Amino acid sequence: MTARRVVATGTFDLLHPGHLFYLEESKKLGDELFVIVARDANVKHKPHPIIPEDQRLALVAALKPVDHAMLGDMIDMFLPIEKIRPEVITIGFNQMFDAETLSLQLAKRGLTPAIVRIGKFLGDDLCSSRLVVQRIITKRGHDHHHLPGNERVP
Repeated sequence: MTARRVVATGTFDLLHPGHLFYLEESKKLGDELFVIVARDANVKHKPHPIIPEDQRLALVAALKPVDHAMLGDMIDMFLPIEKIRPEVITIGFNQMFDAETLSLQLAKRGLTPAIVRIGKFLGDDLCSSRLVVQRIITKRGHDHHHLPGNERVP
């Protein structure tokens, strides 16, 4: 019997509880969770990532629900999915993919995974990278103690 493969994708910039919830819920849908981390150059639908792609990949790979993590393809976002051949692809609650359009695009490549949208994490108000950045600016925006050159010398 072959393992049921699930693919989750995302930018995963500034990891937060919402990311972990998305990956935990995705893992519940199969035996092996493959996570495709967006390349810096391919993130065009929101602000450029703060954390470089290699570091985002390392952080995602270290998370308990993740069995395999890889960077996306620079040109063809479907190439890793063709190699993995998952039974399920999950979409985060705030990802801009349309499930029907995605299914049609995959079908053109001979792929017919179920597309499952994972709901929003309700346990914390810091469930998006944008909200984490806003909180940092609000709490530390005028805190000069954390700027280079302001280190305390014993």
